[in-house]
Amino acid sequence: MEDQQAESMEAPAKGKRQLTPLELAKRREQDELGLARKDVLRQLEAAQNPRHRKMLEDALAALDARLSQMG
Repeated sequence: MEDQQAESMEAPAKGKRQLTPLELAKRREQDELGLARKDVLRQLEAAQNPRHRKMLEDALAALDARLSQMG
């Protein structure tokens, strides 16, 4: 199923230009960062240990920084 989703993102829609390899790589990286961010948020909701929460909060901040840099 993931392969089909990736192919559908790569296939040009009618009237839209095809993405360059660099644009595709950027989109994939943004998608991966977004998924990682969701995972960290999920873990943060369940975390009880203060040290673990701090680690997750730091990871979330780092992911947010990378996402904002990508524009």
